[in-house]
Amino acid sequence: MTEFTNKNIFRVLYLYLPIILLFISVLNEFDFNYMNFKYFSFNFPYILIFYWSLKKPDYLGYGLIFISGLFNDVVIGTPIGLSSFSYLLICGFAAYLRYITLRPSLTKDWIFFLVTIIFVNSINFLILEIFFTIKMDLVYLSINIILTFLFYIIFANIFDIYQKVVFGKTND
Repeated sequence: MTEFTNKNIFRVLYLYLPIILLFISVLNEFDFNYMNFKYFSFNFPYILIFYWSLKKPDYLGYGLIFISGLFNDVVIGTPIGLSSFSYLLICGFAAYLRYITLRPSLTKDWIFFLVTIIFVNSINFLILEIFFTIKMDLVYLSINIILTFLFYIIFANIFDIYQKVVFGKTND
């Protein structure tokens, strides 16, 4: 029988850190409203899902992404399945980019991520406005898209470092 030691537990936590971060981020609904930064908000799950679906597609898994979307819908109060649909759309865009890319480039990934989040947020906006008559603040949505786009480059570099440390190489 195998003994569980502190090293093994920390190794497992370290190995599954992106999955843990995904569920923490969808359960927390992180933004800076409590610090009086009214419009400072970015969508960390989009960054996390796009990066890991692009670089290590088997790591997160579509089932975990779908379930995290359901949790996100419950936390923020959107119709059940909308976040899951959005997250799986992001996975689809990342899979397409991975399929057509000959030479990976962080800049190309970054630009494609902008196209992806604009498309996904537009679909969300249309679904919420047309089918559910939920009004959305376009200024808030636009700032969220811009900040999510800008933070992608920072988190992509952090995830690259994490990937080198944990897996010993990057999957460029």
